[in-house]
Amino acid sequence: MRCALNQKEIMKILPHREAMLLLENVSLEGGIARGTYQFRGDEWFFQGHFPKNPIAPGLILCEIIAQSACVLVRQYATDSLVPYLVGMDHTRFHNDVRPGDCFETECKLIRKRKPFFFFEGVGSVNKKICVKTDFSIALLTK
Repeated sequence: MRCALNQKEIMKILPHREAMLLLENVSLEGGIARGTYQFRGDEWFFQGHFPKNPIAPGLILCEIIAQSACVLVRQYATDSLVPYLVGMDHTRFHNDVRPGDCFETECKLIRKRKPFFFFEGVGSVNKKICVKTDFSIALLTK
C-alpha cells in the first residue's frame, strides 16, 4: 500500500514548525518512508556554515532523515505521545549537501520495542549517498 503526505499533512504528525520542519513531502510504501527537502539557500544555518562556502550541517541532514521516519510510527502516536529522536549510531557522511540540492531520504523500520522504534536511514542528492545512519525514535509524553 502506498501513501503520500504533503507538508500540511506532515504537520499533523510532527510537532515541528518553521524553521525546523525540514520535510516537504513523504511517501510510505512497504514499510519504507521516502521524504524530500529542497535546500533553498536562505535557511538560517547556511549563514554560518560556512560563509562563502555553504554546506548543510550533518545534524540537519540527520534531522531530516529522522523527521521522514516519524511518519512510520504515526499509527502509535497520540495527542499526548509525540516522536522524539533519541539515538544515532554508525552515522557516516559521504558527500556535501548545498543550496539548490534536493535532499532525498529513505528510512526503513528495523524493529520496535515500544516506546522505541529502530531505523536504518539514508540521505542522498541525485542518487549520490550523502549520509547513512542507524537511529531510534521514541514516542514520549509531551
